[in-house]
Amino acid sequence: MGRPVDWIRGVEIIGLCIVAAVLYGIVHDQITVRLCVEYFTIGHPPVFRTESRTLLGLGWGIIATWWVGFIMGIPLAITARYGRYPKMDWKQLVRPLFWLLLCMALMAISAGRIGWHLAQNNHIQLQGRWAQEVPLEQHRAFLAAAFAHSASYTTGFMGGAIVILQIWWKRRTQKPVTNVHSAVK
Repeated sequence: MGRPVDWIRGVEIIGLCIVAAVLYGIVHDQITVRLCVEYFTIGHPPVFRTESRTLLGLGWGIIATWWVGFIMGIPLAITARYGRYPKMDWKQLVRPLFWLLLCMALMAISAGRIGWHLAQNNHIQLQGRWAQEVPLEQHRAFLAAAFAHSASYTTGFMGGAIVILQIWWKRRTQKPVTNVHSAVK
């Protein structure tokens, strides 16, 4: 009966990662859509036929992040559940995921400020179609939003790998669980 429970516990971990990523994405996009709506209406494909910043932030917050949580959730579930070391469940992963999301937010804020500063001082500028379609007064905000989004993804993927390694290390520093059935044989 242990194997189905392991499978269910793994799915719970994947679900936690998806929920965490989506919640982060929604909050992140609610902020950046107010900074530069053109980042979503011009810089993204026209998935949502709305001018509502709230709906754009909600929709893109979900679409752009659920898969990141799914991709991270699979190796995290395997790392937390597989093997002879004490298994971890989703509750034990909330804190490391919270710290990852906090680091992502801080990096997004920092990168957004850097993007704004670089654009303001003409070190970077929009090119091509975006330079033509985005109103000139929104170029700095567009670049700030782009920097913030790039920082979130980069920090999320790199930080996610670090969280997975930390969980792997934490489990391996604990005493292995002995198999009761092998002791009987």
